[in-house]
Amino acid sequence: MADVQGYAPLFEPIRLGPVTAKNRFYQVPHCTGLGHVRPRAEAALRGMKAEGGWGVVSTQETEIHPTSDLAPFAEGRLWDARDIPALRLMTDAVHDHGALAAVQLVHNGRHATNLLSRAPVLAPSDMAISACQPKQGRALDKADIRALRRWHREAALRAKDAGFDIIYVYAGHGMTLAQQFMLPHLNGRSDEYGGSLENRVRLTLELLEDTRDAVGDTCAVAFRFGIDEMLGPDGMQAAEEGRGVVELLADLPDIWDVNVSDWANDSATTRFQPQDGYQNDYLSYVKQVTDKPVVGVGRLTSPDMMLSMLRKGIVDLIGAARPSIADPFIPRKIEEGRIDEIRECIGCNICAASDGLGIPIRCTQNPTIGEEWRRGWHPERIAAQGQATQTLVVGSGPAGLECAMQLARRGYEVTLAEGAMDFGGRVLRESRLPGLAAWGRVADYRLNDLRQRANVQMFAESTLDADQVIELGIEHVFLATGTAWRADGVGRNTRRSPPLTDPSAFVYTPDDIMAGSEPEGRVVVYDDDHIYLAGVIAEKLVQLGCEVVFVTPESTVSSFSAYTLEQHRIQARLIELGVDIRCNQTLGRIAPDCVTTACLYSGRVSRVECAATVLVTERQRNTTLFEQLQGKGLITLELVGDAAAPGLIADAVFDGHRAARDFERPKDAAEQDWFRREITDLREEAP
Repeated sequence: MADVQGYAPLFEPIRLGPVTAKNRFYQVPHCTGLGHVRPRAEAALRGMKAEGGWGVVSTQETEIHPTSDLAPFAEGRLWDARDIPALRLMTDAVHDHGALAAVQLVHNGRHATNLLSRAPVLAPSDMAISACQPKQGRALDKADIRALRRWHREAALRAKDAGFDIIYVYAGHGMTLAQQFMLPHLNGRSDEYGGSLENRVRLTLELLEDTRDAVGDTCAVAFRFGIDEMLGPDGMQAAEEGRGVVELLADLPDIWDVNVSDWANDSATTRFQPQDGYQNDYLSYVKQVTDKPVVGVGRLTSPDMMLSMLRKGIVDLIGAARPSIADPFIPRKIEEGRIDEIRECIGCNICAASDGLGIPIRCTQNPTIGEEWRRGWHPERIAAQGQATQTLVVGSGPAGLECAMQLARRGYEVTLAEGAMDFGGRVLRESRLPGLAAWGRVADYRLNDLRQRANVQMFAESTLDADQVIELGIEHVFLATGTAWRADGVGRNTRRSPPLTDPSAFVYTPDDIMAGSEPEGRVVVYDDDHIYLAGVIAEKLVQLGCEVVFVTPESTVSSFSAYTLEQHRIQARLIELGVDIRCNQTLGRIAPDCVTTACLYSGRVSRVECAATVLVTERQRNTTLFEQLQGKGLITLELVGDAAAPGLIADAVFDGHRAARDFERPKDAAEQDWFRREITDLREEAP
């Protein structure tokens, strides 16, 4: 047990304008993919954070008007009074656990697309919208600015009616009109809202004053501000104009919620920002200027780091988005001395990818996030065992570890068998690649839990065949036997015409590289997977002294990583390392001294000289044991994780969790979970 008393400052109440937070844990606004489209699921997710001990729980950005329409993305919405009941579900859920509810009001300006409302896009000046679409925003005139202030004020009053305790004015991440007016490269106005910093901040000042006037007697007014664009002299910097903004507005908000901009910097992945608390240098300026409480973020998972930030006067409240997703119960666990039970965020940004994909939130570490209402899943509780007693899990990758842990928590006797020397499977192997050390937290959390349970037996270097499984006499078997990367180059872009491979060519797969194989000379990395793995393998090969040519059918490197907010950084890193990047090329032939590629559009063939090739295309499921055990009289025989359907680590963890939850449930009941959804009310609206 940890020294709970030492963390007492984290649990001191703090006054925030007219309201009081019970402790210093503040879940800052973050998107969920639920929002106004799935309000019951949204309320259940936020309520779970409050149950987990967060003193303040916020919504995501919440649109105030049809001219700030983010469809098809399911953010919050307060266009008119009809949106109040849905948001009241959230505030009630949060208040039930003694927490304060906060709403981040937003007009997105040129960040909005207005694809649903078809309203004109509004911007500080005439300019293209930020999305890659053939559409432009028009400059707000004085009447528009007056209307915007009215919309924001009316939304604040609606938020108060919905039960919110804290109302935001939002100027961050490059996503809001308030911030867009502040930035000189976006604000080319010559009136009192343009030119000097004082003029460019004028709109924000007016929104803060309007909000305080409307609701400040009963609700706190928070200001979320991107203090540094991380662009050096080409953007707003914390030490210069960022500090100037704080000086101009110092006493207006009740709470300063400060981060860096844009979102890719604020939510940087551990691959590029491995240190928790990486925003502290930018936050330190704020407390020097204002006496109002300050919230700061930086992927904060360590209670010692949190305590240090309070004691050093960097912040007054510990802000978190991603850590609160990975473990909604961080505050409770610290308070109860269960620090070793915290599921630490690994900074993979699968949560962010969900938002970009327009789907409900998911997390590599926490498979229950977003499923609180849909499936009734709780991150800390699970139903007790049924009639069975003993279970066998074969394979200790992310699915196997999660399945074994949850079965053990339910009370079953669990035998976990792993063929390798170490437990962890895929996450262990990938965590040894450049920048992916945090991936190991997926295994560490689960192994720590399993090793403390008397009802768990764990056996490494235990490759089982069908006869050995039957000999164990355990009738309920879960096979998390994983996958192997293909060595033939077949993938989504080569399926019609698989590459021809000379038997004497040196061909490697990611499994080979992760197992310690070291190609020499000039190496082609062919990426038809498009997430992160090929990029980190290329980086590892450069570290080994190889000259690397990166070939991909996509137009950019690691294209899926645009959703995890790191594609630009990945491509820049490879360029800095001297990697020769060749996009829009599919694989044709692999010879001992070269590969041939073909342009995806023209078919033009190119020859790339190389001594070896690494193929990152598809994985093949390891199902041999499953096939051998069929018909052997087992009551339960189930493939889980990648062995059932290869995907992200988050998918494997989710499937292992689902398998443990559904064990001994009636099949019909389990299948119904896939279809619980929120149905649009078809009653005719009042005229």
